[in-house]
Amino acid sequence: MEKKPFVTKEQLEEIIQTYPTPFHLYDEKGIRSNAKALKEAFSWNQGFKEYFAVKATPNPFILKILKEYGCGTDCSSETELMMSEACGFKGHDIMFSSNDTPLDEFKYADDLGAIINLDDITHIEGLEKAVGRIPETISCRYNPGGIFRMSNGIMDNPGDAKYGMTTEQIFEAYKILKSKGAKNFGIHAFLASNTVTNEYYPLLAKVLFELAVRLQKETGAKIRFINLSGGIGIPYRPDQEPNDIYAIGEGVRKVYEEILVPAGMGDVAIYTELGRFMLGPYGCLVTKAIHEKHTHKEYIGVDACAVNLMRPAMYGAYHHITVMGKEEEACSRKYDITGSLCENNDKFAVDRMLPEIEMGDLLVIHDTGAHGFSMGYNYNGKLKSAELLLKEDGSVEMIRRAETAKDYFATFDFCDLLMKY
Repeated sequence: MEKKPFVTKEQLEEIIQTYPTPFHLYDEKGIRSNAKALKEAFSWNQGFKEYFAVKATPNPFILKILKEYGCGTDCSSETELMMSEACGFKGHDIMFSSNDTPLDEFKYADDLGAIINLDDITHIEGLEKAVGRIPETISCRYNPGGIFRMSNGIMDNPGDAKYGMTTEQIFEAYKILKSKGAKNFGIHAFLASNTVTNEYYPLLAKVLFELAVRLQKETGAKIRFINLSGGIGIPYRPDQEPNDIYAIGEGVRKVYEEILVPAGMGDVAIYTELGRFMLGPYGCLVTKAIHEKHTHKEYIGVDACAVNLMRPAMYGAYHHITVMGKEEEACSRKYDITGSLCENNDKFAVDRMLPEIEMGDLLVIHDTGAHGFSMGYNYNGKLKSAELLLKEDGSVEMIRRAETAKDYFATFDFCDLLMKY
């Protein structure tokens, strides 16, 4: 698959007249089209709802776009709950899926009427202590342990994950919750990350649907929804084929009709909790070449760094890079593309074959729409960049301003020496 930027060099040259690099740019048209496709792919399920994983791209402008397509929010912290409330999400439009949860966050989620998704059986006691009761609608996170394999060789290891309850624990949790007044139950699980295969969701659905039938039969708890969570990935590399969300939706439908319908559970709602799939391809990091170094390797230094995009430094993750205006030129030069942090892993690419890069060239780093800006930090005193939205009409709107030194020093409000900034 050829990876092309959703923005042209001419558009970027105009944008940087107002907004200097680096910045994250999001594609409104792509976001809307993808949200519409997801909704259509699962339209066979009357109760379907996507709970967008706020942690992927925590920006109110993005959340409000997704809200137009019936999406809710999945939150894992107090501030994500605050953002959801501020954007108009209410009640069961919010899912609270946290772990190692402070009791006051359970209280806040309950005050908002959110669906609380318990990560551990011990959280039952904590939730009851925090809010004085068990909500009538409650969800539990499941972890079957072991290795999760797919026929194409992709696998993950849920047994090493810190999330979720064992099979024995979730049965016990349902019994306890039911005895304490819970009436409507949900199941949630996340077994593999960033899968680029249409096979994952139907396989996960089979595991959860079979569990749901057993849980309802053996505990008497009414299963109202099953949350397939995230895990649908995106093709970061050009040689990967993107997932077909319509094929995925159809695969889940077949398993639903094979397992749930015969068990008299054809009214169970299907929820998803996607972040990367919803936003990843519809964001990019725009940066400028500002330095070249010729030592043991050829280096191109850019004005972005791992503060703007942590994934390559943290995971060794691949992000495709386009040198704008040189898309048709031969990739004849081998470069490390680096940022300016005092860390050797601050590299967006290692030994990457690219066209010859000249100082001032604009580079687009692809697929940063999820887990890009949101994972940023202030190491070395670096400041987070702006977030911009490329609107459907071609105009650009700033949806988060770049940080300034004043922002960085703001928490030193007891230090008069820094007030001049």
